Amino acid sequence: MAVASPWSGPLPRPDQRIAEAARARQDSLTKPPGSLGRLETLAVRLAAQQGRLRPAVDQVWISVFAADHGVCAEGVSAFPQEVTAQMIRNFSHGGGAINVLARTWNCALEVVDLGTTTALPGLPGVETARIAAGTANLARQPAMSAEQCQQAMQHGAAAADRAAGAGSELFIGGEMGIGNTTSAAAVACALLAADPADLSGRGTGVDDAGLARKRRAIAAGLARHGASREPLAVLASLGGFEIAALAGAMLRAAGHRIPVLVDGFIATTAALAALRLNPGLREWLHFSHRSSEAGHARLLDALDAEPLLDLDMRLGEGSGAAVTLPLLRAACALHNEMATFAEADVAKE
Repeated sequence: MAVASPWSGPLPRPDQRIAEAARARQDSLTKPPGSLGRLETLAVRLAAQQGRLRPAVDQVWISVFAADHGVCAEGVSAFPQEVTAQMIRNFSHGGGAINVLARTWNCALEVVDLGTTTALPGLPGVETARIAAGTANLARQPAMSAEQCQQAMQHGAAAADRAAGAGSELFIGGEMGIGNTTSAAAVACALLAADPADLSGRGTGVDDAGLARKRRAIAAGLARHGASREPLAVLASLGGFEIAALAGAMLRAAGHRIPVLVDGFIATTAALAALRLNPGLREWLHFSHRSSEAGHARLLDALDAEPLLDLDMRLGEGSGAAVTLPLLRAACALHNEMATFAEADVAKE
C-alpha cells in the first residue's frame, strides 16, 4: 500500500547555542560536574528544545487518545470491548489514574474519542473526533484505510496544536483502547521485522490461551500485510486510531518546538513509527519509563532510548509519563535556582 506522506518535512532543531550555554551553567553550579547525573543532561536538553537558558515544564498538556480495535474478535483481551467507552466516561468524570496524576501535577488534560464500537454522546473533557466504530480486524483485513490513518494522525496533530495554543511547555500522549497492545505489537513487529513471540505480552492480563490467540492474530496480520516496512502502510494495515494519532501528535508537537515525554509500550510503538516517518523527531523525545509489558525493552533498545524510571507499570493512559514529570521539574529547578560558584563565593578548585 503506497501512502503519500505529509509528515516527513523538516522539523526544527533544538538550539545548540542555548545547549552550550546551559552546559556551561551546569558546570558553574555549586556541585561537582556531573554529580546530578542525568538530571543535568535533562535540563540541558529541555533548555535547547525550548530555546531558553532557564527551561520549565510548568505548563503540561496531556492528550489521551481512545479507540476500539476490531482484532478483539480474535479473543486477544481479558476485557470486553465496551470497557473502552466505559473508561472514556470514567475519564470524563475524573476517575482514571491519569485524571488523578493530572490533578496532582496541575496538568491540562483532554481525552480524544477517535471511535468506539458504540458512539458516545458529548462528554465534558472529551474531544469528539470519531473516525469509525473502531478499526477493522487486523488479522483478516487492513485495520484502517489510508484515509482513516491520515485522519487519525491529523486528529493527533490537532491535539498538539491545542497544546501549543495553550502555551504548553511539554506534551504527553496517552492511549486507551481494549486490544491495543495487540495492534501495537503488530506494528512494532512489522517495523522491526520481529517475531510476535518477542514483542507481544499479556496486555490486560490474558491467560496462556489468550496469549497464544494474540500471537496468532499478530502473525496472521503480518502474513497478510507482507514485508513492507513503510511506516504509514504499517500503521494503516496493523495499527489503531490512537496509535496513529499519537504518532501525528508527536510530530506536530516537535513542529511547535514542544518537547514530548513518551509513555510506555504503545506510545513507544507510535514513536517508532513517527521516527521512521521523520528521524528528526528523535531530538524532541524524552522516554519516561520502562513498561513491564513484553516487548517494550526491545523497542527502547531499537530506539537507543534510556527511560528515566522502571516501576513495573503497564497501565497506559500516559500514566507512566505523568509519574515521571516531577523528575523533569526537579531537573529544571536545580538548573535554574542553584547558585553558581561565583554567586555563592565558593572556591571551584
